[in-house]
Amino acid sequence: MNTTTARVRPGLIRLLFRGLFRRCAWCGGKGAFFNGWFKRDERCHTCGLLWQRRLEGFELGAMTMNVLVSYGTLLVGMGVGVFLTYPDVAVVPLLAVVGSLAIILPIFMYPISYAMWLGVDIFMRDLEPAELADAAAAVAAKTQ
Repeated sequence: MNTTTARVRPGLIRLLFRGLFRRCAWCGGKGAFFNGWFKRDERCHTCGLLWQRRLEGFELGAMTMNVLVSYGTLLVGMGVGVFLTYPDVAVVPLLAVVGSLAIILPIFMYPISYAMWLGVDIFMRDLEPAELADAAAAVAAKTQ
């Protein structure tokens, strides 16, 4: 029995947590699409799922996920900083910390946001039989 075609779609929380840890949203394979922090493969190493299910809109969704997570973290960080130093808000140190995070966080979130977006994409549009068959064929070709 092929494990790729026998799976039931996981719930949204599981899909997002798999992405958060850079795992394949579909099978949970560790480091599924990544050979390094910025280098990724076309298919999951475990189940053979294609990285970009459909070309139109996938990159935009992944970048949007990166922006939402990064800006959300910056907003919370600013709010906490203002709350902790109120009424004498330490503007310069707060801007230095938030400015540094604004540069570092999107770079750190790059592979995580893409993997999380794949999970959202799978949740919104379930895998089609052709995608599952293609993934199974890729795994079979890799094992031969």
